[in-house]
Amino acid sequence: MTYVVALTGGIGSGKTTVANRFSERGVPVIDADKIAREVVAPGSAALQQIVAHFGDQALLPEGSLDRSWLRQQIFADPQQKTWLNNLLHPLIQQRTQEMIAAVTTDWCLWVVPLLVENNLHLKADRVLVIDVDEETQISRTMARDRITRQQAEAILIAQASRQSRLAVADDIIDNTGGPAEQEQDINTLFRLYQRLALVKKGSVS
Repeated sequence: MTYVVALTGGIGSGKTTVANRFSERGVPVIDADKIAREVVAPGSAALQQIVAHFGDQALLPEGSLDRSWLRQQIFADPQQKTWLNNLLHPLIQQRTQEMIAAVTTDWCLWVVPLLVENNLHLKADRVLVIDVDEETQISRTMARDRITRQQAEAILIAQASRQSRLAVADDIIDNTGGPAEQEQDINTLFRLYQRLALVKKGSVS
């Protein structure tokens, strides 16, 4: 069994940057966001069900899912959010497990933005949280997505709290520092996860 390290963090925390650093070291990265896009690709059964439920306005002109429009709908209506989650989460989990099962290395990184919200931390061997203060999250998200402060704050409120993420963390990277500090943390954790994976495998006592 592959040792699975789940990486999570709030919006604007720098999850992708950290995941890329592990990938550069040869660690397979399984990204829940990428899988979420795959399961609603044009021609997929899930996309057809979304269009049947929400109407053609859920599509962009070229036929792909209008994720921005859909996000607005589920923010405004919790029932619609529940419907969408019930459709997509089983598909995402099935694809995730298939990808983990196909990993041939001792361990992999599973990037899951909604790890806490969906109570998925129990499915990982270890949890790594990328942590920054909320003001940093807001400013980064505004700059990256070109949205207003109010919109960024609304996204933050809809996510799990910083405290709830830290409560399930085995390891934490404080991502408010510079690249050198980040690199040192990643090197330390890389060696730790290599060892823990071998212990699980039974190669090290």
